[in-house]
Amino acid sequence: MTIRAKLYAALAITVAGLLVTAGVGIWGMSRLGDRFDEVQQASEAQALALELKFDVTDFNGWQTAYGYDNGQSRPIFLRSVERFRTNLARAKHELTRPQEQRALGEIETAFNDFMKLDNQAFAALQAGRAAEVKRLFLGPELTNFERAATAAQRLAAYEAARVTAQDTAFKDAREDALRLLIAVSAIAALLVVILLITANDLAKAAESALERRPPGN
Repeated sequence: MTIRAKLYAALAITVAGLLVTAGVGIWGMSRLGDRFDEVQQASEAQALALELKFDVTDFNGWQTAYGYDNGQSRPIFLRSVERFRTNLARAKHELTRPQEQRALGEIETAFNDFMKLDNQAFAALQAGRAAEVKRLFLGPELTNFERAATAAQRLAAYEAARVTAQDTAFKDAREDALRLLIAVSAIAALLVVILLITANDLAKAAESALERRPPGN
């Protein structure tokens, strides 16, 4: 093999090593980006689940309030109900995993039962049957609230577990990418050293060849 061929071969190997290093770096960043997106999505799902959990407690509290203040707090109750419906519709659209859909279905069923009894309770309140209102609120309506709250808590716990799992996966991916990048960089550095040694040897060989050449040639 000629000196030029050896030099070209060393250069080609070194360039290939550098390209592999760059490729690994790009792959690692892409993977980390995907993992980060998954962490962000899980966090948003958890936030939505916590909103639903709060909404369930909130409209139940305002229902109790209007039952004891002769209906004065009912407009606030209705606004709370509307906020819950908005968040529930959003959750049904965004949270599509089977576990999520089951929990949302249970929340919705309990809520529908809750509102049916609320209509009865409000009618009784308007008719002056305070005892009937308290019986509904402290009996079957409380059961409906507990059903909705239990399902909302289960959904929130599921989303919290997802956040933990995705965060762990992101950290593992970051460590794996860093280890791989260090390993490939070390190999690339070794190739550069080999290139320098090869170039130096080839230069010496060229000088020796020139020195051995007869004068006048």
